[in-house]
Amino acid sequence: MTRVLIADDQALLRGSFRVLVDSAPGLEVVGEASDGVEAVALARRFAPDVVLMDVRMPSMDGIEATRRICAASEVRVLMLTTFDLDEYVYAALRAGASGFLLKDTRPADLLSAISIVASGEALLAPSVTRRLVAEFARLPTGPVKRLEGVTAREQEVLALIARGLSNDEIAARLHVGIATVKTHIGRLLHKLAARDRAQLVIAAYESGLVRPTSPA
Repeated sequence: MTRVLIADDQALLRGSFRVLVDSAPGLEVVGEASDGVEAVALARRFAPDVVLMDVRMPSMDGIEATRRICAASEVRVLMLTTFDLDEYVYAALRAGASGFLLKDTRPADLLSAISIVASGEALLAPSVTRRLVAEFARLPTGPVKRLEGVTAREQEVLALIARGLSNDEIAARLHVGIATVKTHIGRLLHKLAARDRAQLVIAAYESGLVRPTSPA
């Protein structure tokens, strides 16, 4: 059973999400939070598998709540936003979120997203990654992070991930099998202490390996 915590400042939305999640086989809601402070407290109390986290909430927003939850546990966070790729998306991923969805996402897609994130994957489709490139371009340049112990081939794979290529596309570009690509990704996750593919994208840009001004 996948345990879900819902964090949203709108009671009507929380109620709707609860009904939807509780009606799905294998999913159950373990709590509801009306702001970020409550979300952090309930995540600590119930240790859910996934938190559905609204971005904009009073007292503490979803970004800070996500940062605190991910820093203290293995709980996975799926961000919910009203606006497609608004200014909070990069911050959400940087804080440790495993992906994001629009609030007008179809119910079936939301349930699928919860399962994907709970399984340890990132909900960051290649098409979404490509559109995130433009967001990186607007951000001020920070200190460059080194890719400690990452081989040249792994850097190639990391760069292609950051440019939004799927595993199949990476395999075709490098003329290797899917299993080899997955092996490289597994090693990257370990070496960079990244939770998932979303965090690899962040690492690629913050290391300077990929420049946001020239998306693929």
